Amino acid sequence: TMLRRLKKYFFSGLAVFLPFALSIYVFVWLMNFLEGFLGKYLKPFFLEYYDFYFWGLGILILVLLILFSGFLITQYFGKMMHRSTEKMVLGVPLLGTIYPAFKEISRFFFKQKAHFEKVVLLEWPSRGTYVIGFLTNPTTPRIADKVGKKFSNVMIPNVPNPFTGFVVMVPDELITPLDITVEEAVKIIVSGGVINLENVQALEDIDEITTQDPPEH
Repeated sequence: TMLRRLKKYFFSGLAVFLPFALSIYVFVWLMNFLEGFLGKYLKPFFLEYYDFYFWGLGILILVLLILFSGFLITQYFGKMMHRSTEKMVLGVPLLGTIYPAFKEISRFFFKQKAHFEKVVLLEWPSRGTYVIGFLTNPTTPRIADKVGKKFSNVMIPNVPNPFTGFVVMVPDELITPLDITVEEAVKIIVSGGVINLENVQALEDIDEITTQDPPEH
């Protein structure tokens, strides 16, 4: 019937449109966030003293600033300046508590990336039910020694954002390593389990969706 065909066209179009629309939305949001990070301070300054400003200048200066910081920290003078600045930051009451946490997160993602490249399976949250997790680091002995076992820290990701979640400390014997990459695990999590790793090619997925009958309501 015509209604059935319209439903089929609608869901077929939705399957094609949503990935593009959401990707563009996230990209534009991220660019606006990065632009606003410095742009809201730079724009009044440039307009007052140089009588010009264009969108994206904040991003450009932010990238140059990051590159310069990376160059500086590899030099002896830069390392000394970084240590001095860090000591001053740690001396500020509230800031000195927040800074170490963000420093560890930054070090983990940018300097210890290999530790996040192991995907594991845990029997969680009840017996017979399993969840995908990311193995991060061995649990500190100051904690593990209290129960006399070897533990590892595992991040249990949230859906649909796998880079948020919570950390559990699991005995090593209860951790099952998986032979899949982080990227493959992310696809499973973001899709809510819809993605099948045996058939993940986008064109095949779209073809399957566009040729199947629309769901009955």
